[in-house]
Amino acid sequence: QVHLVESGGGLVQPGGSLRLSCAASGSIFRIISMGWFRQAPGKLRELVASKNSGGGTDYADSVRGRFTISRDNAKNTVYLEMNSLKPEDTAVYFCNARVYTDYQVWGDYWGQGTQVTVSS
Repeated sequence: QVHLVESGGGLVQPGGSLRLSCAASGSIFRIISMGWFRQAPGKLRELVASKNSGGGTDYADSVRGRFTISRDNAKNTVYLEMNSLKPEDTAVYFCNARVYTDYQVWGDYWGQGTQVTVSS
């Protein structure tokens, strides 16, 4: 059992900033990667940013240069610093973790999502 809890969403004006947090807990042997996805009304879910244990990162083209993902491995927590927010960033943001629950079994786990709304 792996449980993810997101926090930090809310309403912000265009050009503003938000910081999302996601803490993983439960039967975690080792975290392979953690990241953020988002889904806006009428659109497909898309990868926003991800970070693996080796420090590698991936960003969606639409957020590169504005968003920064970071991890605190000791706390099993991932953060997403979102700057220069645009109305098109409005979506439900979901935390994802790919983890080993023992030395040979891994799976993907998801948080319940946090709403980010960018509007004047």
